[in-house]
Amino acid sequence: MSAELLTILMFVGLLLGLFMGHPLAFVLGGLAVIFAYIGPGERIFGIIINRIYSQMDNYILIAVPMFILMARLLSESGVTENMFRALRLALGRVRGGLLLATIAISVVLAATTGIIGASMTVMGMLALPSMLKYGYQKEISTGAIAAGGSLGILIPPSIMLVILGSYAQISVGQLFAAALMPGLLLATLYAVYCGVLTFFRPDLGPPVSEEELGQTNRKEIAVTLLKMAVPPLLLIMGVLGSIFSGWATATEAASIGALITLLMVIFYGRFSWSLLQDVVSGTARTATMVLFVIVGATAFTGVFIAIGGPRVVTSFLDGLGLGPWGIFFVMMLAIFILGMFLDWLGIVLICLPIFLPIATQNGFEPLWFVMMIAIVLQTSFLTPPFGYALFYLKGVAPKEVTLGHIYRGVMPFVFLIIVGAGLCIVFPQIITWLPTLIFSR
Repeated sequence: MSAELLTILMFVGLLLGLFMGHPLAFVLGGLAVIFAYIGPGERIFGIIINRIYSQMDNYILIAVPMFILMARLLSESGVTENMFRALRLALGRVRGGLLLATIAISVVLAATTGIIGASMTVMGMLALPSMLKYGYQKEISTGAIAAGGSLGILIPPSIMLVILGSYAQISVGQLFAAALMPGLLLATLYAVYCGVLTFFRPDLGPPVSEEELGQTNRKEIAVTLLKMAVPPLLLIMGVLGSIFSGWATATEAASIGALITLLMVIFYGRFSWSLLQDVVSGTARTATMVLFVIVGATAFTGVFIAIGGPRVVTSFLDGLGLGPWGIFFVMMLAIFILGMFLDWLGIVLICLPIFLPIATQNGFEPLWFVMMIAIVLQTSFLTPPFGYALFYLKGVAPKEVTLGHIYRGVMPFVFLIIVGAGLCIVFPQIITWLPTLIFSR
């Protein structure tokens, strides 16, 4: 068979396998075996095994289970619940105050956990019932929770950035620095949208009643906020500061972060041996899932390269006659569309090895291009029909909140992500300024 036909059949097989409901790791691995026999033959298996072993031997990937462990420990510390209650009262007189509190807590969660499932579950259970109680519109409430909770995969530390760095051969520290400003930019866009909308439409996000506010002590609120905010901020500074200063690698910083988080759980009086057992076993399951997908994707891309797939894709894009920026937008559009059907891990492991060489050949700076992929991938959690954040939120939402409310609620935030990506294209310094400042010394 020709390389063109094999390339088309591999992607058709990928879509069929996923729509039939099979796990991504086994779809990718199975297709690799099938097309290895059809294409280059059994001789390719030795190369694939070496590629898989090189990934399993990758020191950077040790950071993945460490960050997952940190996230699971933090979700058990109780800090999120107390911070949200204090912020809810502190912003009680502000229209849309609960939305702003949700986005603020989501940023803190993103900078300390990096696990979407944990952030979405916690915020869905904490914020949504409060918003409904105070008469907030269902759509804007669910949209803010879904968008804010999804920031965990972009704002460092993030396991997506660890895997992107591993595959792109870019320093994880540089990626963490590059992702910080875009992540905060998106959070700011979300907050501005919610603030402006509720300012002109107070019925969408009314303030907390004066009666309830009169029962609270501002000094107690400030003390609670300080007590709950300082340890997570120290955790963030400890992890990111050790990486940015060059004192520790991402893997070492992840280990430090897991230890600090364990001490936080003990400090807040939430530690127990059964909790530790649950956290460790949950971490092992999640990390194993990630590594299985990496193995399958490594085999898939190995066979794809062997059959000449990258050459076919490059020729197709060049044949469109769109120029470098046209090719760039086609690649971003492909990632956006794939985000409607695949999770971020599958998109990264399939598309990055194909798209990054094409981008480099067309003169795009690798760090900036990889970060643009990461920003566009934010939409993969929010776009129907298979946005993961939508189903995480539906799983913990009250019965009166339907998938229709959630779908309608996330659409403005998808548009805001596109606006944020556009700003990073027009002003690439949003991505490149901080890593240049830190790592060019």
